[in-house]
Amino acid sequence: MTATPTQAPHVPVLLRPILAAVSPVSGTWLDGTFGAGGYARALLDAGAERLIGIDRDPLALEMAAPWASDYGDRLELVRGNFADLDSYGTDLDGVVLDLGVSSMQLDRADRGFSFIQDGPLDMRMSQSGPSAADLVNNADEAVIADVLFQYGEERQSRRIARAIVADRPFHRTLELAGLIERVLGRSKPGQSHAATRSFQALRIAVNDEFGALISGLEAAERALKTGGKLVVVTFHSLEDRIVKRFLQARAASTQGSRYAPETPAEPGQFRLLSRKAIGPDERELAENPRARSAKLRIAERTDAPSTPFSRRGLGLPRITEMKLI
Repeated sequence: MTATPTQAPHVPVLLRPILAAVSPVSGTWLDGTFGAGGYARALLDAGAERLIGIDRDPLALEMAAPWASDYGDRLELVRGNFADLDSYGTDLDGVVLDLGVSSMQLDRADRGFSFIQDGPLDMRMSQSGPSAADLVNNADEAVIADVLFQYGEERQSRRIARAIVADRPFHRTLELAGLIERVLGRSKPGQSHAATRSFQALRIAVNDEFGALISGLEAAERALKTGGKLVVVTFHSLEDRIVKRFLQARAASTQGSRYAPETPAEPGQFRLLSRKAIGPDERELAENPRARSAKLRIAERTDAPSTPFSRRGLGLPRITEMKLI
C-alpha cells in the first residue's frame, strides 16, 4: 500500500475493481479488517450511509481518531475480531475483508512482524495472548515443523524446526531470521528472503488467521441481507483456497440423485460475481508493487437461509485446531 497526500496513509489494494463491482454503494457496510481505514473511507465516500469498522489491533483505531470524526455517526469503530462480525452488525448491505498483515503493522519494527527490521518476536495483531516467541520457545519440534510446513509451505520445515529447538530461546526477530538464513542459505538477488515463509507461518499460527477466516466467512453469510455483497482480498494461496472453496460450496446448488432428476435443486447462499479471482491490473502494479500477490473474490448473498456448514473440503491445514503453545 502506498501513501496518498489527501486520503488515508495507505491506499487499499484492488479498490477500483471493488467499487466497480459493488456500485452503487448504499446502506450499511462492515469492514472487518479496518486497518488504516482505506476501504472504509472509500465506501463512505461512495455512498454508504453507515460503516462499522472492526479491528483487533488497538493501534488501528487510535490512528483513525484524527479523521474518523469527519464522518460523524456514519462511522462506528469497534475493537474486535471479524470472526464474530455478525455480533456487531446484521442485515448488512456489504462486508469487506482484507486479509493478512497490514503495512501499518509490517512497517513497525516493534510489532515483530518483520524479518528485515529488528524488534521483539511478537506478531500479535491484538497485542494480547501468546506471542511468536512463546510459540518457538515452548512448542515441540514436531509442532513447529508442522506450523512452518502447513502454514508457510516451507519445504525445509523440519531442518528449521530442529535448529530452532537446538538454539532457543529467541526473543528478537533478527535472531530468528538469522538462524533461518544460516539453515537455508542467503537468498539470491531477486529471491524472497529465506525467512519469508517461516515468518508468515508463525504469524498465521499466533493469530489463528485461518480459524478466524472461516468463522468470519460463516458470520458474513449470517449477517448479510439478500443482495448484500461479500468482498474478500487475499494475499497468498492458502487464504485464497479457503475463500474459493467456501464460496464454491455455498454457491453450488444441490442437484439431487441422478436417479431422481426431477428433484428441484436447492439454492446456494451466495451467487459468485466472478468465477475467477480478480488480480491487479498494470496500472495498480505500477502504483503499488505490494498488490502483486493480491486476489479479489466477490459474491452476492441470495435469499437462501443460512445453514450449518461443514468445513471438510476447504483444504485446511491439519493443525488448525491444534493447541500450539
